[in-house]
Amino acid sequence: MKKLNHILAVLCRLLFGAVFLFSGFVKAVDPMGTAIKITDYLTAFSLEGLTDFALPLAFLLITAEFVIGFNLFFGVHLKKTAWAALVFMLVMTPITLYLAIANPVSDCGCFGDAIVLTNWQTFWKNVILDIILLVLLLTMKGEYPWLSEWASWVVMVIPVGVVLGIGLHSYRHLPMLDFRPYKIGNSIKEGMSVPEGAPTDEYKVSFIYEKDGVKQEFTMEDYPWNDSTWVFVEQKSELVKKGHVPPIHDFTMETPDGEDITEDILDRDGYTLLVICPKLEKADTKHWKALEALRKSVSRNGIPMIGMTSSYTTEVEKYCRANRIQIPFVATDEITLKTIVRSNPGLVLLKGDVVTAKWHYNDFPTSDELNAIIKK
Repeated sequence: MKKLNHILAVLCRLLFGAVFLFSGFVKAVDPMGTAIKITDYLTAFSLEGLTDFALPLAFLLITAEFVIGFNLFFGVHLKKTAWAALVFMLVMTPITLYLAIANPVSDCGCFGDAIVLTNWQTFWKNVILDIILLVLLLTMKGEYPWLSEWASWVVMVIPVGVVLGIGLHSYRHLPMLDFRPYKIGNSIKEGMSVPEGAPTDEYKVSFIYEKDGVKQEFTMEDYPWNDSTWVFVEQKSELVKKGHVPPIHDFTMETPDGEDITEDILDRDGYTLLVICPKLEKADTKHWKALEALRKSVSRNGIPMIGMTSSYTTEVEKYCRANRIQIPFVATDEITLKTIVRSNPGLVLLKGDVVTAKWHYNDFPTSDELNAIIKK
């Protein structure tokens, strides 16, 4: 029995630890993505006043998950960590149950963009983890630490240093691993295409009719075709099954005049340089001098530079006048822009419709560096 308990304890801590290690790592390579998801949660729970703390909360969550995963996987502070994991799951499981029922956000973000789960899949994943953790707590009584107390605390420096190092580097530059549909090498048009024969949305259509002051709902099957005394009131459509959604489904470029130039840009044979600003008025102003220098350089080679923002036209005009910006801007959905590049402003180089290069504002290329890429 003792041997069986030991085997179960080892298997449970390895499995639980691996899941948390993976979850913490894929969030650490894209901390801004985690902060965006936390912002969605706070908004869903009517806690908009806390959204300024989304990034610190993201780093706290990432570090907690990675450290719990590391400790359980390698048997460091096993009992303390197992109880800490229990507290963590006692908070997260009810939250994910609410998210599954109310569906205020489309996906949990528990594995970043690496693996996208529905809210119900996330809840059942947490239920399975709860069971694994309970088995671990019941079978680890005979488990003894393989490190002394002081050595265990020293070893703790490893996961904290690793996850913070990865997270801070990815925050100050770009994600070390890009799981999004706009990663380098991807074709935007291919990402927008729907495969032939892919399932489409299915709707349940019903009709509300009234007779003698009484309203009744009918479908096409039970509608009283032979009774003309029913008076039509309204038609209702309910989505019963979601069809195929392409990875890129909201990439648009609309000029201030309302012209959609998306196809014109994506159908170009040459290069296009995109300046990405989810909210232009929040963009760091100190980088526009470098961007203007790039604009003048690429324009001599016939390469357009286009800004993309979700800000209102009046805000764009005001900001451009104040910062002497001559880059033309088009309107695009804010979530799309945040997905394309985790930087405000950020820079994306397209060749035709293919993402060729991306830069965080801390890494904007010089004109010579950009020209070297274009001339390859």
